[in-house]
Amino acid sequence: MKFLLLFIVPFYCLAQPNEFFKDEVAAITEKYDSIWDSSKETIIFTGSSSVRMWKSLERNFPEHQILNTGFGGSQTIDLLGYTEELILMYQPKKVFIYEGDNDISSKKKHKEILRNFSKIIKQIKKNDSTTKVVIISPKPSISRWKLKGKYRKLNRKLRRFCDENENLEFANVWDIMLHRKKIKSDLFISDGLHMNEKGYQLWHSIIKKYID
Repeated sequence: MKFLLLFIVPFYCLAQPNEFFKDEVAAITEKYDSIWDSSKETIIFTGSSSVRMWKSLERNFPEHQILNTGFGGSQTIDLLGYTEELILMYQPKKVFIYEGDNDISSKKKHKEILRNFSKIIKQIKKNDSTTKVVIISPKPSISRWKLKGKYRKLNRKLRRFCDENENLEFANVWDIMLHRKKIKSDLFISDGLHMNEKGYQLWHSIIKKYID
């Protein structure tokens, strides 16, 4: 039997918004103020730069109203601080979240990352208990391959977190980006961290299974 949430966290512990992202978040909300149709069902993709840089996202799913509220460099604590502006105000039927990548790179503990995810999910469920959430696994990358053990461990914990909670799914993009346990280097731009269109095509092949 699934439980609604793995962690019970009081709302007085919620994070304050990181001022560093204030202008970027404001630009995102201003963009969608003019084009978001509140009469249509909405699907949110949010999280760090791997979502923000998915330029073909809306074209990949033309039959849906997709809002990309990703903001580059963010960690779980940052999304927690801007959950209202980037997710809740659009009353989405489904939310895809990509976070944890920068957390690991910044040496955050798995326990802290999971705690922040739990707080984010709790806010979403309080806003609308029927909203479905998909956590996209932190991806492998050339520049952070030395941290692969920490990423794999986090992904195992995130999968278990999703399995134990209702209306929560885990989209594994890690495995498809590897070949014989080695990273597919042709999926990345020159920085070795962010993906090119070929990388996003692989993501699309996984994400489309969760979109409806």
